[in-house]
This record gives sequence, C-alpha cells and structure tokens, in this order.
Amino acid sequence: MSVRNPSSLKFDEGRLMQVLVAPIVSEKATMIADKTNAVTFKVLQDATKFEIKAAVQLMFKVDVQSVAVLNIKGKTKRFGKSVGRRDNVRKAYVTLKPGQELNLGGESA
Repeated sequence: MSVRNPSSLKFDEGRLMQVLVAPIVSEKATMIADKTNAVTFKVLQDATKFEIKAAVQLMFKVDVQSVAVLNIKGKTKRFGKSVGRRDNVRKAYVTLKPGQELNLGGESA
C-alpha cells in the first residue's frame, strides 16, 4: 500500500475511539513527557501510526508531530505450579507539536 499523503486518509470514527486503550502513567512516561513533549498510550495490537495520530487529534484536539510505536512481549509468570503469561502490549509515544499540551492528570489549572 503506497500512501503519498497520509493526512488525506479517512478513518472510521468508531474505530478511532477504540484505538487508544489507556494512557500510560509511569515514572518513565512522565520523564519523557517533560523532556520531549511526548505522551505515552497503550494502543490496540493492530493499530497503525496513522490511526493513532488521527485518534489523538480527534479525542484531544491537539496537533501531533510524530508517533513512535513499539511492541512489548508479555512475560511468562508462575503462579505456584501453574505457568501463566501476561498479554503482549503495544505502546505508542505520541510527540506533540511545540506549544501543544495534553493534560491526562485530570486536575484543572
């Protein structure tokens, strides 16, 4: 699939509302947010960078500069004698354009 202008793509709005599973709020995610103006999200396994960008712009009304995606394999864990496995996770680091801000904390200024 060759896409020359990804911003011209039209996505299903219902799908976009499901792409972002949850924000990741951790010490590392907070440090990255302070340094590079990037927000971290847990996203669907089959979500593309273009879908993630469109979903963030739709839900939070901000301008997205770039999206970096990584897959984290689930760890194998033991519970007594039985062996279990955590789910695989797909993370997206969404970098916002300068001057843009996204407040996930919920507190108002």
